[in-house]
Amino acid sequence: MVYQPVEELLPKTAWCAYKLITIASRRAQEIAAGQPKLVESTANEKVATTALREIRAGKVMLKVEKTK
Repeated sequence: MVYQPVEELLPKTAWCAYKLITIASRRAQEIAAGQPKLVESTANEKVATTALREIRAGKVMLKVEKTK
């Protein structure tokens, strides 16, 4: 896995490591299931790395739904 700077990833999730892990995990599962990648990547790059790169680029965000 290629190093992704946490200092650049945490601000994207309001400085919450739990949210970062949740978003990256869900996005990695989507990519593994066949969803198109939102950033350029090599063929042998792991889906977790691609998910973190997408978050870092601001292409993926957590959608918060309000419940009644």
